[in-house]
Amino acid sequence: MTRLRTVALGVLVTLVALLVLAGPASAHVTVSAPGATRGGGDQEITFRVPVEETKDTVGLTVQLPTATPIASVLIAPMPGWTHTQVTTKLAKPITTDDGDITEAVSQITWTAAAGQGIAPGEYGNFTMLAGQLPDAPTLVFKALQKYSDGSVVSWIETSAPGSATQPTHPAPVLELANASAAASSTTATAAKAPSNARSVTLSIVALVVAAAALSLAVVTRARSRGGDA
Repeated sequence: MTRLRTVALGVLVTLVALLVLAGPASAHVTVSAPGATRGGGDQEITFRVPVEETKDTVGLTVQLPTATPIASVLIAPMPGWTHTQVTTKLAKPITTDDGDITEAVSQITWTAAAGQGIAPGEYGNFTMLAGQLPDAPTLVFKALQKYSDGSVVSWIETSAPGSATQPTHPAPVLELANASAAASSTTATAAKAPSNARSVTLSIVALVVAAAALSLAVVTRARSRGGDA
């Protein structure tokens, strides 16, 4: 009986370790654009907004970089929400095949209609289509998340140069790859797929083994008690 308890405890400890290593899901406002490259174009950029509070999210304002501007922006419609844009005159025009661009979108604000906010425990995706992207390694999009009680969470902090410490309210940062690096990344991702699948399989096996060990311990204990009676 003691040995079974030891085995069960060992399996549970291993399972907990696996879950801890997996880490908690990020609840920050984040930005993603798979395949985005420096100087690329016609790229969908999506801002994912989770609701951490016990009230609805009813607004999102995203500031687009003007030092490394995006040439043009189209915004995907979101049911129940409206959006507005702010444009800014650029200090340095963007040169394109169709001529110089002297103004660019510097801010987008999405606002929910009454009763159309994002509820606690949910998240929303806000998407825009970027024209020509700048030739820059990263793009920082500072964001303001507004809740139904009027409070605002500012996702605007950036890490100090050379620091590995993540701010409490980090601004969404989009990394842009070189075209050659993006091609290499696609190949590497395909190679990693079997490894990721193996990790998922091992986690499932660990769960099954833990459940089996606990069940065996309970049954054995019950039989022991029956024999004592």
